[in-house]
Amino acid sequence: MRALFSFLFLLGLAPTALAAKFETPATHAVILDYDTGLMLFGKEPEMPVPPASMTKIMTLYMVFERLQSGALSLDDEFTVSDDAWRRGGFSSGSSTMCLRPKERVRVEDLIRGVIVLSGNDAAITLAENIAGSEGAFARQMTERAHELGLETVAFHNATGWPDPGHEVSVLDLAKLTRIIIRDFPEDYAYFSEREYDWCKAAPSNRYNRNPLLGVVPGADGLKTGHTKESGYGLAGSAIRDGKRRIIVFNGMKSSRGRASEGERLMRAAFGEFDIKTLYAEGAVVGEAKVAIGKALSVPLVTTEEINVAYFRPNRRSITSAMVYDGPVRAPIQKGDVLGKLVVEEKGEVKASYPLVAGASVEKKGLVGQAIDGLVGLIRGKGTE
Repeated sequence: MRALFSFLFLLGLAPTALAAKFETPATHAVILDYDTGLMLFGKEPEMPVPPASMTKIMTLYMVFERLQSGALSLDDEFTVSDDAWRRGGFSSGSSTMCLRPKERVRVEDLIRGVIVLSGNDAAITLAENIAGSEGAFARQMTERAHELGLETVAFHNATGWPDPGHEVSVLDLAKLTRIIIRDFPEDYAYFSEREYDWCKAAPSNRYNRNPLLGVVPGADGLKTGHTKESGYGLAGSAIRDGKRRIIVFNGMKSSRGRASEGERLMRAAFGEFDIKTLYAEGAVVGEAKVAIGKALSVPLVTTEEINVAYFRPNRRSITSAMVYDGPVRAPIQKGDVLGKLVVEEKGEVKASYPLVAGASVEKKGLVGQAIDGLVGLIRGKGTE
């Protein structure tokens, strides 16, 4: 028999007739809560798409990891190859740091060149000097991303230059952003720099393209992207009142549209979405009936803190239920998975969490089982 614990309405409210819907003109978008890792909003969030220069977030992850391990230092100097200059230099017509062939440049300057100026030449120079070639570096990027659990990553270069099959989902980019902020807080500070005066060939090429910086309160990163194939995209993050939110979106039709939508999504990330803690780790959610046990029931407890993300206008339509197959037959060991807590929004499952036995229950002896059987017969019911 399947036992269903009564629904618990979040915030103590009853369901509404119709659920509101948050929308965006971006083709792909995600809003992520930094602390919990919960997705607050998603539009095609898991579909791999061309990321353009948002690729460079992974390029920088590879650099930051080497800096942290001591394999690199900020004062190491890398040589700019003819190929890096040809494909990413000033005459290439692409985003550039304006590096010159055979020039030797400090790693820290290259990092700023990638972040502030989105320099393709800087990204290629980092890749070639670390892995021997950009292709080898791209393979390392992909392998490391998969190790981090970012399964949609398939990178063919370090810049995001269009290449068939070079792709990643916006959700994985958001997860990568969260990892960088968590693991490299000092290096993450580079993403908040609004200008970097290096490109003497084009003095106006000194400003960070991130439209959130200096405009959206608390914004401190991260990276824009644009190609004809991808449209205009942005990975951004901001912190307010101790809460950090991450947005990633792609497919906008103009830089102006990207700027306005980035501001709107970040405003929504803090104002229109929230997180409710339902249960702490180890909290008792309810009790499961026990058959042929020395106890009539066993507490069902959580294995982790259970948080639920929701769109504020829909707060009345979020429900949770404890589900288990029961009565549960003894013996039961503490920690056995006996059921689950199911969270739904308007009848659609949002998440499911395991519930385990909070105590052990021994099996009754033969005499006890016989008595239970007799009671069941007297009541006109068989034991289960």
